[in-house]
Amino acid sequence: MKEIKNERFGEERALYGIKDAVIVDCSFAGEEDGESALKEASHFELRNCFMDLRYPLWHDTFVVLDKVIMTDKCRAALWYTSHVEIKNSELLGIKAVRECNDIELVDTKIVSPEFGWRSNNIYGKNIDVEGEYLFFEAKRLNLKKMEFKGKYSFQYVEDMLIEGSNLDTKDAFWHSKNVTVKDSVLKGEYLAWYSENLTLINCKIIGTQPLCYCKNLKLLDCEMIDTDLAFEYSDVEASIKGSIVSVKNPKSGTIMADDIKEIILTEDKKYPSLANIKIREKVHS
Repeated sequence: MKEIKNERFGEERALYGIKDAVIVDCSFAGEEDGESALKEASHFELRNCFMDLRYPLWHDTFVVLDKVIMTDKCRAALWYTSHVEIKNSELLGIKAVRECNDIELVDTKIVSPEFGWRSNNIYGKNIDVEGEYLFFEAKRLNLKKMEFKGKYSFQYVEDMLIEGSNLDTKDAFWHSKNVTVKDSVLKGEYLAWYSENLTLINCKIIGTQPLCYCKNLKLLDCEMIDTDLAFEYSDVEASIKGSIVSVKNPKSGTIMADDIKEIILTEDKKYPSLANIKIREKVHS
């Protein structure tokens, strides 16, 4: 592979269509303010590079980014791109990834509103993410050890596994399908309304009015902290460790907890409340 080292690129389409190259210690910046530096390129690597210009990687295939910094000026960095490995990097521009396929993110920091929209086959491990509307309409995601902060995350996602993560969010997982979350903290109000086939295993759920209007909702060995008005109009099978502040108008299924402070069944409810609500028996030694 051809090596390009210690150079600066500032012009429009500086390395357009490049193939079979390793680009090392280079910067994409300058007063030329050129866009689309690596558009329509394939089979190349960026190592220890600095990117300060817009739209650098569009319509690319087979890309490796290692120790790459994309500044907040590097907007819409990767669009319509596939087979990308990103590691030890920082993606700091808005809409950094969109409509991409087969993306691997490892040991990477992301500060990017609207990240990952309509992208497929995403793997992430040890990633720190901040931004609104994360992974909107994305499909087939596997995320491990993720620290995330931002509103309106994972809406309309399908086929996703999250493990060992900490999510500080709001209105997360709305209209999602086939999502499993394990060994994680989910903090934020209005969690997962209108979701379908959501499974939470050994998770800590924090915030008001979670898990309403859900279909085939399952919670196994979860904690619910400050969770009032939970499960309204949901089909739910839940085994909860500890107490729930209140449960309101659950549609069907079984809810078991050590304690439920209040069970609310209103006369004006839209659907009959057929759920079986149980308080776990305490065993005294």
